[in-house]
Amino acid sequence: MTSPARSEIERPERRVLGFAELDRPDSAWNRAAADGEQADPFCCRTEWQLSYHETFGPKRPLHVRESGGSVVAFAKSRHERIGPLLEPLESHWRFGCPLLGPDAVSLLDGLLREDFAQDRPSVLLSGLRPRGALLREVTARFGLRYEAVRVDLATLCSASLEGGIDGFLSRRSVRLRKRLRQAERRAAGRRVAFERHVPRTVAEADALYARMLAVERASWKGIGRCGMAQPGSRQFYQRMLRRLSCSASGRVMFACCDGEDVGFVFGGLAGASYRGQQFSYANDWRDFSIGNLLQLEQIRWLCEERVARYDMGPLMDYKVHWTELQLRIEARLLRPRLP
Repeated sequence: MTSPARSEIERPERRVLGFAELDRPDSAWNRAAADGEQADPFCCRTEWQLSYHETFGPKRPLHVRESGGSVVAFAKSRHERIGPLLEPLESHWRFGCPLLGPDAVSLLDGLLREDFAQDRPSVLLSGLRPRGALLREVTARFGLRYEAVRVDLATLCSASLEGGIDGFLSRRSVRLRKRLRQAERRAAGRRVAFERHVPRTVAEADALYARMLAVERASWKGIGRCGMAQPGSRQFYQRMLRRLSCSASGRVMFACCDGEDVGFVFGGLAGASYRGQQFSYANDWRDFSIGNLLQLEQIRWLCEERVARYDMGPLMDYKVHWTELQLRIEARLLRPRLP
């Protein structure tokens, strides 16, 4: 009897993952998102990706494949200029990567050859490190069949929490430390207190979210109708917080004065890192540095929990004072070459 080829013995079965199988904290998708190659591990997870898909593009067909612990996750759409397109489920900010795990590039190759041999869609890949091993593998695998065009470039920023709160503060400027001490004294004089919350049920998540929206509507963003309380964003973050409650991975903090919420900050854990999402404070408290104090108290909490890194997302001016680590990510569009 002829023995099967070695590649046939070792090749894991490729599975199509259904929505119910995906939407769990311990799903194959989320296990693969822990791959150290990823620049923004939280935004690779289902809490971010599925919440975006449900809110902004629920009619797009999903194409999620798993094999040997690796996962590729795409939504199919049709672009008016590009034509058929496979894109990450979250395709607006493009923080997360749709290729997860060591064999993800081979898995994508199989998906394109087996399911899209006829219409040959373009493929949008986001969350890639410009000089990373994953991008090199993509280029080597698809370079002859696809043209890879850079369509986006961004800088993410993070802070190490090594050494606890004292270690974190030692890496901040003298000016920021002085401003924080002054703000703490002023807040204490106004009897500002801070509440920590870890929602563990959907009901708890919704109750906390209602409090957050009340603060948001009283903030400059709410007054200007450009913040988290607006349609789309409101549903997106609520769905995210509900999903985080399933694993107790959400972290919500309020600043309160005499029983009134005057500010909040929230985000979620992904392994040893924390990803900040939103913070806001009532507009009539803008002179009391409530935003800075919320950041400080959140970091103090994370240090107590021995979280290793605080990811703050895309680089902005105010984040320079809070972070010391910067990482570039880019998005590439793979366009089929002519036969």
